[in-house]
Amino acid sequence: MIVLKNVSLRRGVKPVLDQASATLHPGEKVGLIGRNGAGKSSLFALLAGRLHPDGGDVEIPPSWLQPGGLGEVSQNMPETDDPATEFVLQGDTRLMQARSLLAEAEQAGDGHAIGEAHARLADVGHFDASARAQSLLLGLGFRSDQLDAPVNSFSGGWRMRLQLARALMCPSQLLLLDEPTNHLDLDALVWLEGWLQRYEGTLIIISHDREFLDATTKVTLHLDEGKLTRYTGGYTAFEALRAERLTQHQAAYEKQQDRIAHLQRFIDRFKAKATKARQAQSRVKALERMEKLAPVLTASDFEFEFPEPASMPNPMLSIKDLSCGYTRDGQSPLTIVTGINRSVLPGQRIGILGANGQGKSTFVKTLAHSLPLISGQVTEGKGLSIGYFAQQELDVLRPDEGPLAHMIRLAKQINPQAREQELRDFLGRFRFTGDMVMQPVGQFSGGEKARLVLALVVWQRPNLLLLDEPTNHLDLTTREALSLALNEFEGTVMLVSHDRALLREVCDEFWLVAKGQVSTFDGDLDDYQRWLQDQNRLAAQALKQARDDAAQTRSDDTDAKPKEPSREDRKALQQARIRLQDQLKPHKAELKRVETRMDTATTERDELTEALGNPVLTPADRADMGKRLKAVSDEVEELEMRWLEISEQIESLTQAAGLS
Repeated sequence: MIVLKNVSLRRGVKPVLDQASATLHPGEKVGLIGRNGAGKSSLFALLAGRLHPDGGDVEIPPSWLQPGGLGEVSQNMPETDDPATEFVLQGDTRLMQARSLLAEAEQAGDGHAIGEAHARLADVGHFDASARAQSLLLGLGFRSDQLDAPVNSFSGGWRMRLQLARALMCPSQLLLLDEPTNHLDLDALVWLEGWLQRYEGTLIIISHDREFLDATTKVTLHLDEGKLTRYTGGYTAFEALRAERLTQHQAAYEKQQDRIAHLQRFIDRFKAKATKARQAQSRVKALERMEKLAPVLTASDFEFEFPEPASMPNPMLSIKDLSCGYTRDGQSPLTIVTGINRSVLPGQRIGILGANGQGKSTFVKTLAHSLPLISGQVTEGKGLSIGYFAQQELDVLRPDEGPLAHMIRLAKQINPQAREQELRDFLGRFRFTGDMVMQPVGQFSGGEKARLVLALVVWQRPNLLLLDEPTNHLDLTTREALSLALNEFEGTVMLVSHDRALLREVCDEFWLVAKGQVSTFDGDLDDYQRWLQDQNRLAAQALKQARDDAAQTRSDDTDAKPKEPSREDRKALQQARIRLQDQLKPHKAELKRVETRMDTATTERDELTEALGNPVLTPADRADMGKRLKAVSDEVEELEMRWLEISEQIESLTQAAGLS
């Protein structure tokens, strides 16, 4: 078991643990939670042996820290041309050691050692290792044609999935996962939940995804003010237990009554007008949870709200025959999503669903003017004010400037009369106080940067919020504050997120981006997960049928006696080929454009990655390059998905014509 006794740990002048104690038993699945900066990652480093306590005792079974005993996800971006499957296999340290022993024995010509090495390989599962590695990759969303692709050919998000697969490949007794869901879409996330539920070792997860923690953990360890508190149950149980504890402190509870009453009024108002639609009822259930947990939700020292919009145009957006994608000088545009006809109305709460690479971000970027539209029309209502939050926006921050400098520059554009003290007070609401408003942003954590971008969005007083994965770097306290603020926001919200709790609490309708189209999804998130499972099952059945048909065709070709086709048959066959070529021409032309653009974008991505290693870059240039690298990496990912879709269309047309 893991035993921490009165452990103290400091990072610089900051105390991370202060006489903290906790006990974790073998096989337990534990969620480690706490606000950003509380020291969760430092505690992981302590458990992994990379840090040593300043006081107290840390007891961990020695075998858990031996090669193969500890599994964790490396936070470094892998740089190698190794095939994806081989890269994942390298996570199995016992297998790698056995391979090394065999190589040494063969080089020495030692027959006895060779025999022992082969026995060792059998013991560590050498013969099915590749199949296990590929099963991990497929579960995390990789396609079968990507299993042997070089690691360097993948974008940053997919390389981090490779690091996750490599950690899962390790036959560990202790598995440490730090934010494993950040780069996953919903279907890969659901697969990971199932894998972790079957994991037999001791599991500790740092995550800000409440539903993921509920699905995978049975114990919650709360790190707060240097102390560790153990709770039985997942995150929802922790919330309830903590709410109960807080209500027992009457003095603190009384101070929360105004905020609780404010939250209660909103909940009552929404529940009174909610329709019977499944989406709306799903949101009612999420709000009922907030109702029960009002004490814990309002106990946080962080809260914010969006100001009342200056106007509410109706409609906010009118979208007609819109096509979204990418344009490049001298090349034909590449369309990712097409034929969009939609209206966005005041007060709508729209969740945008779809697998990675289908075009969710491309659609939102086009509405936010970050990408030019390919064709069609987007008409904005008079007085529309868009607040756009996306992960690449963190790269827009200037690393050598502080939060106050960012606010002053924004205020000059929107409200030149704003006084510096007013800006300081506003930043204070987002936990940027004192000297921190002057601290260079480059020294901030991901969560602090996300809070600053959120503050910049709120200051703009939007009436339409376009949010693309806004919670990736936010701790659970800040996520709850964001959920409350969005629920009280009087404008319109369009949200892309893999955070199911946020989607349930904020959205009462869903749009689905799939197969190049945007359509209404008639159901709630549970329906969507079932739909994903159905799609995966149908794809697997289609693949099996195609293999069976191919095998049958080969068998028929072997058994059948050759027959000379008649003149009419030859003529009909030729006409069928001509019709097929006419049908395939536009698909092949687009496939060629995608391949050309993919080559160009991949080259640019690699050049940017190399350039960012230049130590003489100015902070501003580095920020610009980082933003561009994120945009190009996203484009490569969507191009890869589009290439696969077009290839499948070509194959389907060819098979339908009987000319494959």
